[in-house]
Amino acid sequence: MNTLELQKLRRILAKVDSYAKTMKKLSDGQLKDKTSFFKKLLKKGASLDDILPEAFAVVREADRRVLGMFPFDTQVLAGIVLHQGNVAEMKTGEGKTLSATMPLYLNALTEESTILVTTNEYLAMRDAKEMGRVYRWLGLTVACGVVNDPSVKLKPEDKKKIYASDIVYTTNSAVGFDYLLDNLADSAAEKYMRPFGYVIVDEADAVLLDSAQMPLIISGAPRVQSNMYKLADNFVQLLTENVEYRMDEEKKNVWLTHAGIDEAEHYFSLENLYDGTHTELVRQLELALRAHTLFENGKNYVVENGEVKLLDAQNGRILEMTKLQSGQHQALEAREDVELTPDMRAMTSITYQNLFRMFKKIGGMTGTAKTAEDEFIETYYMKVVQIPTNKPVIRKDFPDEIYTTLPEKILASMQLVRQLHEKGQPILLVTASVEISEIYSELLLHERIPHNVLNAYNAAKEAEIIAEAGQRGRVTVATSMAGRGTDIKLGKGMAKLGGLAVIGTEKMANERIELQLRGRSGRQGDPGMSKFFVSFEDELVIKYGARWMHTFYEKHKNFALDKPQKLTSFRVRKAIQRAQKYSDSSGVQQRKSTLEFDESVRVQRELVYKQRNNLIRQTDECKYDISQLFEKYIEKFIQKNKILTSVKVSRFVFDNLSYKYSGLPAETDCSEPKKMRALLLEICRKELNEKKIKLIDKKEISRFYRLSLLKAIDDCWIEEVDNLQQLRTVVSSRQYAQRNPIFEYHREAAHSFKKMKRNIQKQAVQNLLLSTVLENEDGTRSIYFS
Repeated sequence: MNTLELQKLRRILAKVDSYAKTMKKLSDGQLKDKTSFFKKLLKKGASLDDILPEAFAVVREADRRVLGMFPFDTQVLAGIVLHQGNVAEMKTGEGKTLSATMPLYLNALTEESTILVTTNEYLAMRDAKEMGRVYRWLGLTVACGVVNDPSVKLKPEDKKKIYASDIVYTTNSAVGFDYLLDNLADSAAEKYMRPFGYVIVDEADAVLLDSAQMPLIISGAPRVQSNMYKLADNFVQLLTENVEYRMDEEKKNVWLTHAGIDEAEHYFSLENLYDGTHTELVRQLELALRAHTLFENGKNYVVENGEVKLLDAQNGRILEMTKLQSGQHQALEAREDVELTPDMRAMTSITYQNLFRMFKKIGGMTGTAKTAEDEFIETYYMKVVQIPTNKPVIRKDFPDEIYTTLPEKILASMQLVRQLHEKGQPILLVTASVEISEIYSELLLHERIPHNVLNAYNAAKEAEIIAEAGQRGRVTVATSMAGRGTDIKLGKGMAKLGGLAVIGTEKMANERIELQLRGRSGRQGDPGMSKFFVSFEDELVIKYGARWMHTFYEKHKNFALDKPQKLTSFRVRKAIQRAQKYSDSSGVQQRKSTLEFDESVRVQRELVYKQRNNLIRQTDECKYDISQLFEKYIEKFIQKNKILTSVKVSRFVFDNLSYKYSGLPAETDCSEPKKMRALLLEICRKELNEKKIKLIDKKEISRFYRLSLLKAIDDCWIEEVDNLQQLRTVVSSRQYAQRNPIFEYHREAAHSFKKMKRNIQKQAVQNLLLSTVLENEDGTRSIYFS
């Protein structure tokens, strides 16, 4: 933040401070009346910036009276940054939750959608309950978009009430899935979301950057399940790396060698695996090969209660209700020998990037964002403003300890754990995967050191484990999921022992994650320390390290296993830092690629949702020109068939217009397009009129039209989304043929969209003419589509 920007923020802060004494003198009733006063000002033409100083001062005083907490100047500065639509970088323990009360209240006064998004259900429910007291006291409504009991399913009327509230606390996944489900509604009564207004994203870098590549997908009808998953899995287990299959250097792709193809042809008794008649087998072999080589149990997924559950690559949390697409999840299930779940078709999807770009204004808060400011500006048009700490940070961040081998690193890190534990200092031992956290747990048990383990297997106990992590003698082994969310507060006397010690067991994928983990210690001026241990066997070094590092490792990997030898060379330290930068750059590039790929889906989704919403809003009379739909469809049939015959016409009628058609009159001349056009249109009108007679009134007829068109749009859109998911997998391999996969994807997506529009027209005609209207016993009408 430059000096000029800081001066502007300080001037606004001074205006907020100038109201403090006035607000303190007001009675509770007078302070509460300020809400209606501000709303009247806004209706008269005042802007939010005009009323910001006084409104912030009102919330500040309300925070004091209701919560017993008066926001510091630094928290007010953060609130201003959030209101301006930027990212406020605040160190751990600096009170992000309280800072958000001011901009949330201010923006809720507009009576537009105002949402705070956080990373997990516990935080959303906690903050909605605690901070909600302030908003309700000031006369606003508050709701939480998630529930504590996973078995409780919120109905559309429940969600409508939630999203109608002035302020909503929820999670990023909940608001994303709610948006997708809202746009699958069949009627206005089933829709519950208001247009997106203002949102504050807590842990903004985790949600808007780290999770940006994982699309939210709602799956629907299952595909026909292949019976080859287990067969392919059994075969792949017989193969040897670099003999029957190979992987690229970064382990992002795997393929069969000529020897592997020969082995497959022998195993399955085939003459030619790639002759075009065994495409399903080839697909299954590729999925099985990927399942065994590119995915690791404990790192990419876990098996819990007989289910394969995916893990978030950044924090190790289980990704609930999320599965890999295109059969990859079923291949993992075959590998782990658990019951195969249905391979579902994607009905609709969206990435967090495009979800949050739909809001009018986004504010973000996190402890680490400055290093990613360029990406925030480029993707979300948000600047990152570093908020000074209320008290100086006195935590000691020690340089990394670097070793050649993994055993050396583990021995050295365990030695430090023993030393610190002996004097009672609380320790947070951070690992990069569930698997490594279990290994350290076994070592601690061997050393007879009591400890807690926080990973995907026991995330339900996260709040309890974190609450105890700062007490005397506590050792907490955790994946990087401990880097965000609730603060670790020091127990009595722990400051004198040096505070919380954060020990990282490997170099993280980017500097932001590392800073988040270090930030668990030294909150609000508390003492603390952090140190990371690195080896040449860490995934970061293997993937992104310089070639000479691999040579060095091969030369020295068998030495000094009994006594860890630290590497202190400046060249080594610099190479580790460079590997982390390459890893971060790779992540940035992948997110850019995701955004570019998703552009076609975004444009198509907006067009489809706009058409759906237009139909749903037409509550009385359907304004769509049905006659024109029939005319266009018939015209396409006539143009496509230059030479018309009675067989072709009859087939067209039976397939599209009427099941009761008795055939063309004997004297009909099919060679005259004008007469055929009139004849076919008459069949359409006759069939439609028969249905209209069975319907009660104009309202029922309009409902019939609307449902027929909506079903056509939805069925074809589901097919299109699924096609685009499959297409993305296909075009990614075209880079090996020196072709631009993004260009290839957009070109194919455009063709696919044109085909979808033709299919919508066809299915709409069939829904209108081939459907059946039946009267129920209670006098209502039911519509059955063929």
